[in-house]
Amino acid sequence: MAEATGTLPEIRGEQPDQRSIRSVLTAIDLDTRLIGMIAALAVIWVGFNVMSGGSFLTAQNLYNLSQQSVSVGIMATGMVLIIVSRNIDLSIGSVLGFTGYTMAMIQAVWLPTTLGFGFDKPFTWIVALAIGIAIGALIGGLHGYLIAYGGIPSFIVTLGGLLVWRGLVFEEQQGQTISPLDATFQQLGGGPTASLGEWPSWVAGGIACVLIAFTMIMARRRRHSFGFPVRPQWAMALLIVISCVAVLAFVFVMNSYPWPSGLASQYAVDHGVTEPPGGLRIPTGIAFPVVILIGVTMAMTYLATRRRFGRYVFAIGGNPEAAELGGINVKRTIMYTFMLMGVLAAVSGAIQSARLQSAVTSLGVQAELDTIAAAVIGGTSFSGGIGTIPGAVLGAVVMQSLRSGMLLLRVDSPIQDIVVGVVLVSAIGFDTLVRRRSAR
Repeated sequence: MAEATGTLPEIRGEQPDQRSIRSVLTAIDLDTRLIGMIAALAVIWVGFNVMSGGSFLTAQNLYNLSQQSVSVGIMATGMVLIIVSRNIDLSIGSVLGFTGYTMAMIQAVWLPTTLGFGFDKPFTWIVALAIGIAIGALIGGLHGYLIAYGGIPSFIVTLGGLLVWRGLVFEEQQGQTISPLDATFQQLGGGPTASLGEWPSWVAGGIACVLIAFTMIMARRRRHSFGFPVRPQWAMALLIVISCVAVLAFVFVMNSYPWPSGLASQYAVDHGVTEPPGGLRIPTGIAFPVVILIGVTMAMTYLATRRRFGRYVFAIGGNPEAAELGGINVKRTIMYTFMLMGVLAAVSGAIQSARLQSAVTSLGVQAELDTIAAAVIGGTSFSGGIGTIPGAVLGAVVMQSLRSGMLLLRVDSPIQDIVVGVVLVSAIGFDTLVRRRSAR
């Protein structure tokens, strides 16, 4: 009886076959914007697949799409907290480029020539990555200090950072391309040989399903213990099944993309494997950068929803004055938020340069636009206090799907920028309209 009183009242007394679509959606209690984004993503995929003659919804293109979404997706998780706190960061593309270029310089130039630390040593990539992340944290901390303690608007500080850090990229090595990079470091960029493979991907998918079920069950128990409304058991079970089907479908698609024939043949020669007629088929599986994105998303979601820091950020975005009166150190929290954003930009810089297997001066150009658009499309409000980490990652997939689809259709780059700009303005306009209607 106690269980029944905690469920949503809209579905009481209804039999399963009598439930309307509205009552089912109410019972599942999903964010309507999240459902809308998933529907929009499905429309985009189907539309581009039809227009490209079936080239979009292929295992190879979806595998590439998953990797291409990583960099923006990682930074979008941090941009959510920045925008939620009523700030903006226009410098992340330049910070990505500067940290990525610096990590390449450490591996290819500074360690070998200055310290005599030979190339491709076991700890080269660790040293480069650690220094790059530390630089990102320092840059973000500097921005945050100027904003929080200096009282300078975030727009001005990060706009200046956009120019400064991009300029320093050109000054480091006079605009030269830096390559090659450490072989282990290159694994961060993904590719057929930098993926989990078939069975580890299935194991990862199974673990993800267990974690999804455990998280939902524990969250339901916590809400019920505090007397909050909870989903009915059938709705929770349905949501778990849908989530697990989506996870396993993703693993299936990733495993459906095999290594290129030439690479598979070389693998057979190197390992003494007899190549069967028609060639050796080696499933690729989930790419390493996608694994990193999943890990970052889980960590940032936990930080934003389960830790005091995340609650402070949302409280500041909802009402900065009330948050300060409530005992929250607003300035320190904002500075830490920008520091975290710098760390995420550095991680994205490592992945981008590893994917290219070199560092170029154009690394991260316009990444700030895609990142802000991803966060806003994902439901983050510029008015502050509203935003979700998974929504921002899904927004990154939407943005990359648009670019990938237009690339398949051979749409010129300027037109792609026009479309991205229109989508960004439309998303902000939609958010403004929704907030006006809800305020009435």
